[in-house]
Amino acid sequence: MSAGATATGDPTLGPVWKRASWYAVLSALSVLVLFPIYMTIVRALSTPRDYVQRGQPLYPVAVQPDIFGRAWTQGDLGRQMALSAVVTAIIVTAQLTTSILSAYAFSFLQFRGRTAMFYLFMATLMLPLEVTLIPNVDTVQSLGWFNSIQGLTAPFLATAFGTFLIRQGFLGIPRDLRDAAALDGFGHLAFLWRVAIPITRPVVASFGVIAFLSAWNQYLWPRAIVNEAKWNTIQIGLKNVGAANVDEMNIGVAAAIIAALPVLALLIFLQRHLVRGLTAGAVKG
Repeated sequence: MSAGATATGDPTLGPVWKRASWYAVLSALSVLVLFPIYMTIVRALSTPRDYVQRGQPLYPVAVQPDIFGRAWTQGDLGRQMALSAVVTAIIVTAQLTTSILSAYAFSFLQFRGRTAMFYLFMATLMLPLEVTLIPNVDTVQSLGWFNSIQGLTAPFLATAFGTFLIRQGFLGIPRDLRDAAALDGFGHLAFLWRVAIPITRPVVASFGVIAFLSAWNQYLWPRAIVNEAKWNTIQIGLKNVGAANVDEMNIGVAAAIIAALPVLALLIFLQRHLVRGLTAGAVKG
């Protein structure tokens, strides 16, 4: 090795140390994020009394291997998750449809009052569910939709947030591409289905995930219009199973883990689209 190389050191050490530092930081962040999930599983598997008496350690105590089966049976989670899946599927499908169509109108169609209407549309985002809860409950009651699929889904068939998010994706489509499609004989629906949606697929997929999470985790609205046990969604079921097993809180924790599995599977399956969709507008080409 030459004197110069000895004095300056190995030039490959810099990138190696930099990469190692990033791995260390990311590993620490991963541990920080995953630790609460790990502790939730520990609490579910442990017998509550023994776990508290042991000082709530970082490992399971007096493990109950059948806890998830008991939570599934006692909480009637199968029926409740099936109902939540139907409600969620209807809401997500309707929100995707209405958001895509309205976003296309606000992006590509020219009509009087378009800007003012869009601002008015976006203003609805400032109204939380609690503000519209009582009028919506009165409306659903007058329609006789208590304890029904239509009652659980009707107020959520459209959302201004989806329109805003997908519109941002549509605005990134070059106008020349729309003109070229028109010359090829593409009408609005053909251009939307064959060009606009495929180009903005990550944005559409990311909104689909957001809509799924919002619909699956609903608690306040189902609680307001459901008074029969057979119409309880999974979030109401989790509350009930926890309240019915106060001395065995790990049953409620196990039920919550089971209810989170569909969400986890969806996030893993669509994580690439979710990240690309939410960052699509960050860089302009």
